Amino acid sequence: MNAEAPNIRPQRRPIRQLDDAAANRIAAGEVVERPASAVKELVENALDAGASRIAIDYADGGKRLLRVTDDGHGIAEAELPLALSRHATSKIDGSDLLDIHSFGFRGEALPSLGAVGRLSITSRALGASSAFEIAVDCGKPGPVRPAALRRGTAVELRELFRATPARLKFLRTDRAEAQAIAEVVRRLALAAPQVGFTLTDRSGDKPREVFRADPATSPDALEHRAREVLGRDFVANAIPIDAEREGLRLTGLAALPTYSRGAAVACHLFVNDRPVRDKLLTGALRAAYHDLLPRDRHPAAALFITCDPQSVDVNVHPAKAEVRFRDPGVARGLIVSGLRHALAAAGHRTATTISDATLGAFRAPTAPGAPVYQMDRPRREALGAATAWQAPEPQGFAEAPSWTSARIDTAPEAEPEQLTARPLGAARAQLHETFILSQTDAGVILVDAHAAHERLVYEKLKARLRATGVARQALLVPEIVELDHNDRERLLAEAEALEQAGLVIEPFGPGALAVRETPALLGTVAAEPLLRDLADELADLGTAATLEARLDAVLSRMACHGSVRSGRRMTADEMNALLREMEATPHSGQCNHGRPTWVALSLADLEKLFGRR
Repeated sequence: MNAEAPNIRPQRRPIRQLDDAAANRIAAGEVVERPASAVKELVENALDAGASRIAIDYADGGKRLLRVTDDGHGIAEAELPLALSRHATSKIDGSDLLDIHSFGFRGEALPSLGAVGRLSITSRALGASSAFEIAVDCGKPGPVRPAALRRGTAVELRELFRATPARLKFLRTDRAEAQAIAEVVRRLALAAPQVGFTLTDRSGDKPREVFRADPATSPDALEHRAREVLGRDFVANAIPIDAEREGLRLTGLAALPTYSRGAAVACHLFVNDRPVRDKLLTGALRAAYHDLLPRDRHPAAALFITCDPQSVDVNVHPAKAEVRFRDPGVARGLIVSGLRHALAAAGHRTATTISDATLGAFRAPTAPGAPVYQMDRPRREALGAATAWQAPEPQGFAEAPSWTSARIDTAPEAEPEQLTARPLGAARAQLHETFILSQTDAGVILVDAHAAHERLVYEKLKARLRATGVARQALLVPEIVELDHNDRERLLAEAEALEQAGLVIEPFGPGALAVRETPALLGTVAAEPLLRDLADELADLGTAATLEARLDAVLSRMACHGSVRSGRRMTADEMNALLREMEATPHSGQCNHGRPTWVALSLADLEKLFGRR
């Protein structure tokens, strides 16, 4: 006997209109997920009010107290009750929901906050002689009363989720909620460098300033604010981004690949100055770094997309953290191409933090018996075999018959004294048949010869592949892959792009595709899992980068096997030729696996090591 469905009632229930308090509590579930969400809404209101300074205070992770004070244009006495009504806003007139130039526009934040806690709004409108206050306790508003406030607006929220105590059980610890508030404030501070921010924790007896950023009005305001939010190391290792495509402009800062993070905590994306967390944009950022970072590392960037508000829809979710572009392909292509060109222009640069870590590694252990790293050394027989295999060839790399040649082109060089003025200096020695010691006018440089040459060979292989195209191998019997309708249509829509990457598909009946040719570099290809992976990627990100990534992975393996191996003794001319080629090759600051290829120590660093400073 089948059990009765719990959601099906035997009798009909009448349709009724929910009261405003219930409607606001429902809306609060979407708008106010946690204290950080409330801070985001209130700070965005302050920014829309033209504030030049915003102060945020919280206690117990925002559960007991949240207060946002600004010096904006304020709210008039007669409009205070209206501000607590749903869908009442001064940001838009409702005629065009795409022509949005403000952070807020839905008119849901204040009534939602007032429905779940004790909310008070004190404001003095620009030009008014006095300030006024209105309070609401769990959806029950009070009268407008005179108050004391010099300028702007102060919104105070106490006992968040007092009206819905079950929601408190879903919140994390006070410390975790405080960290989420700080992250929201930092993102908004990065979006508005011309505004000053102060974040204060008032949980204990003595207030503690958690974050402070002063207004920056200089031309390098973004760089100044990024230094306060993301740190000096980020700015020192970031490159400026400025690109434009079909009405969209990309600006900001992107860190070098060797300055990466263990999580995506330093990926800040903005659309018309609005902080967003969008899968399309995040995927594009990862794609721009895809062969420059290890799998477990994430890029650091602060990127701003500026476009006509009509070309992007920000009314996707009540939290306004997601956006939809009218042409998502243009937005993704702008990020990928803009970042790739900027990173390529950085040439051989590597992160300065690596030099700091190297300097620390040179220090003597502080305690006896501390672990000492020792390099694994190959056997003598292996060294001999590697040296014979990598013997110099009569022709250069460009004329070599095999892509796996380890030959280093050499050319007549200047005198070593002149080479020390070059960025990577003049080679002085080879250490352990693995590292090149180079001297510059400012210090010394240590180069991992295998890692550096691996990147050089990889870039040559990619350039050759782009010039000659992807060779395809025709299948003797086409492989038929059955797919659902949506996946099939997505793949057929990208058939031309897939063909350029070496994969030729065509329709085969209503629910299948025929694979006729595959990229020759991949060897024997399992067509069905490849097509399913591509279809999933198209559904998720709107683009199929899996095939390109697989081709790059093959080239990377070929470059690894065709590069100078550890254990090979190099001549001075070969070492200098490698250094000069690194200076001229994009991305030579890191190997194919994302590891740095060279580190530098200044003369001042060396003098510190020996106590001369």
